Amino acid sequence: MSPPAVDDARADAVLSRLQLMVTRKLDGLLQGDYLGLLSGPGTEPGESREYRPGDDVRRMDWPVTARTTLPHVRQTVADRELESWLAVDMSASLDFGTGRWLKRELVISAAAAIVHLTVRGGNRIGAVVASGDPGTGGDVRRLPARPGRKEAQGLLRALASTPSRPGRGDLGALVDALNRPPRRRGQAVVISDFMAPVEQWARPVRKLAVRHEVLAIEVVDPRELELPDVGVLEVVDPETGRGHEVQTADPKLRQRYAQTAAAQRAAIAGALRGAGAGHLRLRTDSDWLLDMVRFVAAQRHARTRGTTR
Repeated sequence: MSPPAVDDARADAVLSRLQLMVTRKLDGLLQGDYLGLLSGPGTEPGESREYRPGDDVRRMDWPVTARTTLPHVRQTVADRELESWLAVDMSASLDFGTGRWLKRELVISAAAAIVHLTVRGGNRIGAVVASGDPGTGGDVRRLPARPGRKEAQGLLRALASTPSRPGRGDLGALVDALNRPPRRRGQAVVISDFMAPVEQWARPVRKLAVRHEVLAIEVVDPRELELPDVGVLEVVDPETGRGHEVQTADPKLRQRYAQTAAAQRAAIAGALRGAGAGHLRLRTDSDWLLDMVRFVAAQRHARTRGTTR
């Protein structure tokens, strides 16, 4: 289902519609012990199960491993009063889209889904929002973590009304804003197109994942992955304003573009995987709600496999 466009005049109506979409579509599908995109790292010990490739080695249950001579991991019971933080990239590169909506609209929709599924049972949710290069008027805005649906709606309203600024934002600085000051274990969700150089944000994400359960939501447009054959195409970098004409009729150019884009996305996925972060990719030309449901189903299957042995 397509998320609606967001502007200042219709912000409240759009956010209410997004909330209705999320509660109708996701609440009925994400059933279980804890309703949400992530179950939370938890602090109360649960059952042990046999280790499977991909499990977090920090959760190894060494006493059970010693008794059984097989590696086991200790599961934890999801925290019911969880503190979650969003790091939301609202830089100018998100004002682009050739699918059913802009990347900016997809960012707001993803944030709305996370907020409405997380802010229940006393959970608190806050955000840090970057709007572009600080040298051209952009900044990193911090919205404090508070419980309650009214406060969550205010957070989303502030996010939807954040204007993008020209210039390239610093995604690493945005993620690092969640590392300071130190907080108790919780959830951290980074929403961006991750177009910044990987070396700029990879280390802050790894640092964040040491203490928190991290989910990275990557928003992608199909034209960022491959070029269509439409003759001479004039393209403009939304962050710098620079224009360039591209001859898309050249098959070798389209092939090089696709190969470079694939290498870039593979580097992003590798950096997030190396940090131990969950990775959800949302496209502007697909059903973002269905993609979220599939991601959560895969995560829950990975968490619960082997528990009935």
